Amino acid sequence: MQRSLWHGAISFGLIYVPVDMYSAAKDGGMALHLLDSRDFAPVGYQRINKTTGKEVDWAHIVKGYEYEKGQYVALSDADFRHANVKATETIEITTFSDAAEIPAMYFETPYYLAPKKGGEKVYSLLRQALQSSGKVAVASFVMRGRQHLCAVAPNQDVLMLLTLRFPQEILPRVVIKGAGGSGKSSVTSAELSMAKKLIEQMSGTFNPSAFEDSYRADLMSRVREKIRKKQTHSLDADPTAAAERPKAQVIDLMEALKNSLKKKATAERNAPKRLAKAKRRA
Repeated sequence: MQRSLWHGAISFGLIYVPVDMYSAAKDGGMALHLLDSRDFAPVGYQRINKTTGKEVDWAHIVKGYEYEKGQYVALSDADFRHANVKATETIEITTFSDAAEIPAMYFETPYYLAPKKGGEKVYSLLRQALQSSGKVAVASFVMRGRQHLCAVAPNQDVLMLLTLRFPQEILPRVVIKGAGGSGKSSVTSAELSMAKKLIEQMSGTFNPSAFEDSYRADLMSRVREKIRKKQTHSLDADPTAAAERPKAQVIDLMEALKNSLKKKATAERNAPKRLAKAKRRA
């Protein structure tokens, strides 16, 4: 059973929904260790007292804010709660908005919200109300000593909490020359029509199970290959270092679009044959 990361209540109007929060995502990266290249022994970290030079146990470590050079205010878990007790225990809904109104750059991390005992009915009420209205609840709460902006949204029979970035955490848009579609980057109506046809031909329902981290599998294949060849301690040169970087080429955009459409059509025609071969091999 997964351990709850936070517990409190969703608040809107005079209604409170007691909930527990659980992780809804995990890191898919490989577990890699840092090694000393001289003997390939693992490299460890120590927490060192900068005054005494001695290692410090976790039991003696607290957080602190440096208000002057070398001067700190120590902060305990109780201090974080006392700063705003309500914020640390409440997901305070301030507005209900259409999900499409929130730009993708604002979304951060997803969590599951589960009703606590006695809160099942009001939890179900909020979920169904959000589903029928097509809205998400925009709220704020405090977790791990930091305030978060968030959106509470229905996902089938559960409520999800998705943390959002604050506006000041979004960097200004990068100025990209030629992105406006003027001058050399201007497109013709025929090119635009062809591009829209390609998009339409490649359109489909988003199916996350159709995707996988293929690079992780490739890297694991490389690891197994080095083990098999007894090259566990060999450090290869970067294969891309000597390779010449591809240069920008002037292409016939219309011709490239036409060929893309033909390639997609050919792939669709051959799909049944590939499926039949796969079934025979199975």
